[in-house]
Amino acid sequence: MISVGIEAMNIFAGSAYLDVMQLAKHRNLDTARFENLLMKEKAVALPHEDPVTYAVNAARPLLDRLTPAEKDRVELLITCTESGIDFGKSISTYIHHYLELNRNCRLFEIKQACYAGTAGFQMAVNFILAQTSPGAKALVIATDISRFMVVEGGEAISEDWSFAEPSGGAGAVAMLISNQPHVFRVDVGANGYYGFEVMDTCRPVPDSEAGDADLSLMSYLDCCERAYGEYQKRVAGVDYQQTFQYLSFHTPFGGMVKGAHRTMMRKIVKAAPQQIEADFRQRVVPGLTYCQRVGNIMGGTVFMSLASTIDNGNFDQPARVGCFSYGSGCCSEFYSGIVSKEGQIRQRQLGLENTLNERYHLSMPEYEALLQGSGAIRFGTRNTVLDTQVVPGAWAKSRGKQRLYLKEIREFHRKYEWIA
Repeated sequence: MISVGIEAMNIFAGSAYLDVMQLAKHRNLDTARFENLLMKEKAVALPHEDPVTYAVNAARPLLDRLTPAEKDRVELLITCTESGIDFGKSISTYIHHYLELNRNCRLFEIKQACYAGTAGFQMAVNFILAQTSPGAKALVIATDISRFMVVEGGEAISEDWSFAEPSGGAGAVAMLISNQPHVFRVDVGANGYYGFEVMDTCRPVPDSEAGDADLSLMSYLDCCERAYGEYQKRVAGVDYQQTFQYLSFHTPFGGMVKGAHRTMMRKIVKAAPQQIEADFRQRVVPGLTYCQRVGNIMGGTVFMSLASTIDNGNFDQPARVGCFSYGSGCCSEFYSGIVSKEGQIRQRQLGLENTLNERYHLSMPEYEALLQGSGAIRFGTRNTVLDTQVVPGAWAKSRGKQRLYLKEIREFHRKYEWIA
């Protein structure tokens, strides 16, 4: 059987961020309760940034490293999102166009809440394994944004909304999947998946979410245990503590991951609290670093955790990473792969930490102004011209970096340009 997995992977988390402790204090939240979220920063989408720009800006650095012949072998483009901009037309079409991919390419979109990125990833892996087009590559992009909107009339934001606000991020993860898995070699056939219908969270209208936070937590915990249990049935000799040198979780917020890991260690390993804390710091914390600085980007979050694990872990010897993906509604999966020192070196060349450090730090007045104006590009907007100078400092940070931005919407058709 051929090797398959991630040849290259990149993250784009926009051009602006907000300090979430600053936000918590501004909202007069209980900071002791807030600290349990284990969040530091959240990426904030500006008016001229949308799921298409995030996706293209994540993928372009990967494609720029390919030769023209290699780029032409991208024969499958899958976008994974719950932030679509059209009930019919896939954002894959825009992404395909602005990345100038070969027209002999399958392109489509997947929606399955936060599980969508894994669904696209596994579909691409099986496309490569099928060898129906030997040497072909797949480009999988999970892209999502959260735009919080202040209700008309300036009514006070509720406490429940405010506690969800710090964890809602914006970003995209782009992955080249091929038979050259330099960054992450998949353990083929080592998959445990588990799903059922539950109304933990949903999007009953395009621009707003609803749900039950407690039910979502219980569903996440249940799926983590059951998906791993199915993985264990399919892979002989698996030990939760010893088989995986690192664990990368779907991370709505760090505190949820810590709770899931604690539950797994108690139930499966029968570990004591001190042992659980030490294991959390060793195997899980490396994967939280980027998630704590971006927030939940839905389908891409588990891969942002994986990228963080690769950048911040110790891979002097090849190590196995266990990945847990969860999407509300719900579907989940536990799978794994191998990362080597070479893979870490390749991944670090993209400078993801530097890209996060270079973002513009929003002030609270700037952030509040963005909230007030966020309705300008709601789902179904027919005509508008975007103001790129709403936050001049953030626009200046993007100059000279070959980034795509949304210029206008004309008769529903979105027009994009490259920042000079």
